[in-house]
Amino acid sequence: MKKSLIALAVLAASGVAMAQSSVTLFGVVDAGVGHVSATNSVSGVTQSGNSSSRLGFRGVEELGGGLKAGFWLEGALSPDVGTGAGGGATGPGLEFKRRSTVGLEGNFGEVRLGRELTVGYDKPSSYDPFGQVGLASFQGFGIVGQPNRIGNGLSYRTPALGGFFASVHYAFGEVAGSTRTGSYVGLAGGYENGPLSATLAADQQRAALSANDVKTWSLGASYDLGVVKPAFIYHSEKNAAVKYNTYMLALTAPVGPGNVIGSYQRLDLKNSKNDTDVLAVGYVYNLSKRTAVYGTYAHANNKGTATRALGYGGNLNNSLGAVTVAPGENVNGYQVGVRHAF
Repeated sequence: MKKSLIALAVLAASGVAMAQSSVTLFGVVDAGVGHVSATNSVSGVTQSGNSSSRLGFRGVEELGGGLKAGFWLEGALSPDVGTGAGGGATGPGLEFKRRSTVGLEGNFGEVRLGRELTVGYDKPSSYDPFGQVGLASFQGFGIVGQPNRIGNGLSYRTPALGGFFASVHYAFGEVAGSTRTGSYVGLAGGYENGPLSATLAADQQRAALSANDVKTWSLGASYDLGVVKPAFIYHSEKNAAVKYNTYMLALTAPVGPGNVIGSYQRLDLKNSKNDTDVLAVGYVYNLSKRTAVYGTYAHANNKGTATRALGYGGNLNNSLGAVTVAPGENVNGYQVGVRHAF
């Protein structure tokens, strides 16, 4: 009888522990078809036109007293070819390079260790209504070399403080013979409450020589009016040799079971007339909470000797990135696709 009571007590305790812990499998599969034309025309199957394709596992454990431990492992998928390329991984296998963190969270905020989005990119990029993917994504981030993800990092995020928030991020370079090369530091802060969201961020990644350090700062904001949600991004990125200022004005409007989205962006290369304007419009039609079909059209107007294409960094990471752009040539592109989240 005594052994039975002990066994029941152990099972009960185990049940409580299991109830306080969870592990979730999640992901997105997004693929479509598209066409881009400049000097040549390229058509093909695309991936991640509305949301980045991914596969991940995340878990949390309640430790008591409001303290939680958690992990997040997330790798990119390229469903057009079936590899794990993306997020810093070159494939073909799955690597958790989109995010691989472990951390603690409580009333004090959250501390993370590992690889994740840099704070100089994370929140500022969220104001892009095209989600930093596809033909129409904002081209300013990373145009000189700002990392959007980095490993060997330690980050801290404050709890919500009446709508105000802040984060700090440091990544060790971990390069043999140097404690400086490749290291990263970033700061971000802002306000998010009700319809208003605003963020100011800055970061720096150090190279072997100080002249090649990449420095950025960003300002982003949006205000949801119900019938339309305007958004704005300003991003400055430079090293000792080159500087870009990039702007985006964007709108999101609910129409039917989805959203119409549009944006205008300008890439301004300082002390040069080799600039680019990009206009884009798209529609996301929600078939359910997890599945949507979408379409996007984008046009890039290159000036001077600029040869920028379309997509993040002006070059899509799929078959449409093979388009050739002559100096000063305009680029047109469209894509339609299906996105399913699970």
